[in-house]
Order: sequence, then structure tokens, then C-alpha cells
Amino acid sequence: MVLAATAVLLKAGVPDRIPSLVSWTPETIAAASSGDAFQGMLLAKRCDHCHGAEGFSAVASIPNMAGMNKLAIWKQLEDFRTHKRLSHAMDPIAESLSPRDEADVVAYYARLPVFTDPQDNRVFPQSRPEPSHAAIASRLISFGDGERGIPPCQACHGPVAYRPGVPSLATQNADYVLNQLEAFANRSRANDINMPMRTIAGLLAEDERRALAEYYGSGLGLQPGSSTAPKNP
Repeated sequence: MVLAATAVLLKAGVPDRIPSLVSWTPETIAAASSGDAFQGMLLAKRCDHCHGAEGFSAVASIPNMAGMNKLAIWKQLEDFRTHKRLSHAMDPIAESLSPRDEADVVAYYARLPVFTDPQDNRVFPQSRPEPSHAAIASRLISFGDGERGIPPCQACHGPVAYRPGVPSLATQNADYVLNQLEAFANRSRANDINMPMRTIAGLLAEDERRALAEYYGSGLGLQPGSSTAPKNP
């Protein structure tokens, strides 16, 4: 069992250079995908204060969870639980969850709608990025920068900022995106397997990181009725 193996590795003192103890096996994927959304809704009540009652935070530096892919959320909870991703707020919460609890919580958040609801307290959608930043972001998202070895963002995150198994950026807060890009760039966040985000974020200029955060945070093309809006899993 993957979780039992994780405990053994932790007890043995796994080197800090290992970015994550998550191993994507058929058993892991099945465990992360087998949650009960109703039970997850009950468990997620403790998360409402920060992440919002409907998965949208009122604080721009806190991530939105609504519509997030199950595997993406599950990995982050596991990384918090095993201290491969550090957070004073999230580490103790993740440690308190059983494997079944984790699966239930991610099932709940994955099923939440992403379209604007008058009852949620989101800060999204935010204002459109300034034209110069929009141009920078559009180029990096669609084409990357081959001369610097930067692949297009959509290669991993999808052309509409949603792709199964990868953190969705389609409805994410700009401040949160920027904070994570900066954390990857300065290596204070290091739970990306094979270092794709640390490498890319480190190659981006500060203005480019800000442009990408503004672009994704604006939710371009994701308004209700948009044909490019991602469907809930």
C-alpha cells in the first residue's frame, strides 16, 4: 500500500531532495479517485473559512478549490501531510485526515461548479490584464520560449488552463498563482516531481511571472456560457 510505504520512508529519514513521496501507480490513482463527495462536503466545512463555502476564496492569496481535478488536489494534500510542501495552515489539517478522508474531500471539491454564483464569495473573475502583460502571457502560454528552453504553459496545463491530473489555473486567483511561481523560482516550494515548475519559474523574469498570474487570474474565456470553459470532472 502506497500510504504504508510512505510512512516507512518517512521513518527511515528520506532525503529532503526527494520532491514528493507520491507514486502514481494504479493503486494510488484508484485510492485518490474513490471518494464520496457527500462525506467530503461534511469534512470540507472546516475548510470553508479559508477556501470559501463553495470552493472560492474571498482572499486572493488563497487558492480556489472548486472544480479542481481529484488527482491534483490529492497529491497536494499528501505533500502537505508528508511535509514535502510546507504550510503552517495546511500541514496540520492534512495530517488530521485519514486516507479515506482525503479521497472524500477531493471528490467534493472536484464536483463543485466553477461558474459565477451570487452566493459564493470569490474574488474571481478579476480585471483583465494590462495589454502588455496580456501579450507576454499569451505568447508564453501558447508558444513558450524555445531559446530559453521554456515550453508553452498549455503543454501541461491545457489550452483552456484545465487538464486532468494537473492543477487547474482556469479559475485560480492571480495573487495565489504569482506567489506559487515565485516560490518555485526561489525553491521555497519544491514538491514538483522532476522539477518542471522550479525550472520554468526560475527561467521566467519577474515581469513574466506577474503577466502569467494576471492572465490566469482574469479568467479570460471562462465566463458563463463560454465554449472554452472546462467541464466539471
